Amino acid sequence: MTAIAPSLTLVRRIKAPPARVWAAWTEPAQMMLWFGPHHTRAEHAEAELRVGGGFRVVLREDNGQRHEAVGGYTEIEPERRLVFTWHWASMPERMSRVTVAFRAVAEGTEVTLTHDRFADADTATRHRRGWTESLERLDALFAPEAA
Repeated sequence: MTAIAPSLTLVRRIKAPPARVWAAWTEPAQMMLWFGPHHTRAEHAEAELRVGGGFRVVLREDNGQRHEAVGGYTEIEPERRLVFTWHWASMPERMSRVTVAFRAVAEGTEVTLTHDRFADADTATRHRRGWTESLERLDALFAPEAA
């Protein structure tokens, strides 16, 4: 019997149309505004948005630690679906997969993120926290300014 690799799924409603949310995921200047958990900031982002192209995001933690997320795009349906491989540059052997679905809803865009093919449950748990905080930052990027 084959063990099923751990995965996670998160759903978030963003108050912006799919085109703007898609751009936040695929344009490096936009990615740098939200990508990464609360205790990090993106120092650099690049994306070659085509099947077979790749992305790279360099994150710096508040404590100075540097992390580099890299991957390759395997499916692209503009404003609907984005699928890419994911690994930390320091651990290329631990490749996983991220699928992001974008669905127009009355309030804006429903984003469903599924990250699967983790090596173990502990890694999935750490990524759940990181993606949850990243999606909070994405949501805040489109939040109306306080009056």
